[in-house]
Amino acid sequence: MESVQTVVVGAGVVGLAVARTLALSGREVVILEAEDAIGTQTSSRNSEVVHAGIYYPKGSLKAQTCVHGRRMLYAYCDAHGVPYRRCGKLIVASDDSQRTALASLLAHALANGVEDIAEISRAEALEMEPALRCVAALHSASTGIVDSHALMLSYLGEAQARGAVLALRSPLLAVSAAADRFELEVGGEQPMRLVTAELVNCAGLGAQALAARIHGYRGAPRGWYAKGNYYSLAARPPFSRLIYPIPEPGGLGIHLTLDLAGQARFGPDVEWVDQIDYRVDPARAAGFYGSIRRYWPDLPDGALMPGYAGMRPKLSGPDGPAADFMIEGPEAHGIPGLVQLYGIESPGLTASLALADEVLRHLAA
Repeated sequence: MESVQTVVVGAGVVGLAVARTLALSGREVVILEAEDAIGTQTSSRNSEVVHAGIYYPKGSLKAQTCVHGRRMLYAYCDAHGVPYRRCGKLIVASDDSQRTALASLLAHALANGVEDIAEISRAEALEMEPALRCVAALHSASTGIVDSHALMLSYLGEAQARGAVLALRSPLLAVSAAADRFELEVGGEQPMRLVTAELVNCAGLGAQALAARIHGYRGAPRGWYAKGNYYSLAARPPFSRLIYPIPEPGGLGIHLTLDLAGQARFGPDVEWVDQIDYRVDPARAAGFYGSIRRYWPDLPDGALMPGYAGMRPKLSGPDGPAADFMIEGPEAHGIPGLVQLYGIESPGLTASLALADEVLRHLAA
């Protein structure tokens, strides 16, 4: 039976950030990934937005790690040559009834320490984006977009340079927790057994299922799946910034985001589902047109093409209030060396480096 100091389960953007941070701390790290490549689920099925930290309650883990993580992420991208663009975004009030919600978002942002955000008039918004329709907007200059795959490769490369090992097609089947170690049963083409002193659950959509396989651990929170469908724009968009509506229950509304090549996509919507299913129904686009035309009235008929779908690992259901990130360390569950991450949805990409620091703090406590 092989022995290693630390095992990180999950090679999405957060798992890779955690592995990098732990490897840089001097730990011997193995990353277990059930799929045949890194970042195949939530990390590659999102908007690739670097969030400013606008939407989250003051003092929440989402707010703290998003604001801090965004600053860390931009600095990291500069230092390591990861492609990104600080394009900014406009959050728009489509009519006067949404002005109160807009003011509330601004208050949230300022309370969270977001810089470079301000309410602007209709005229100022149209000067920035002439194709836009709104009565007022928030301008977030520090919002951006990033090449998420390049970011993950960079995290992985740094971790491997410090001796970390990535094991693909290696699902973690069972865990036995003893007083000072974990015995892991790993499946795949080359099944193996590992002994480790530290175990970090970064399994994302599978975090609760993995927790259930840890003998001696109880208390994983219930999870829900909220599917988000994206549709691509067939033509070049008349926008240079991201355009967001007022948030809706379960998500941030059907917004316009851009990739680094300038192509536009719309989404995600919120579709509560019982199982992971990444198919995109072309007919569902019909419900997008009305929402988009509230801020872009000239969207042509038939312009939306099925793109892709992502899945949010939620900790609250369709009728519950939005839940915070949850990082559960030994002080919570009493098992030394075990850290569990639950509900790491948006802004997990932005917060990845800050979340990694949180994991290190829990392990050092």
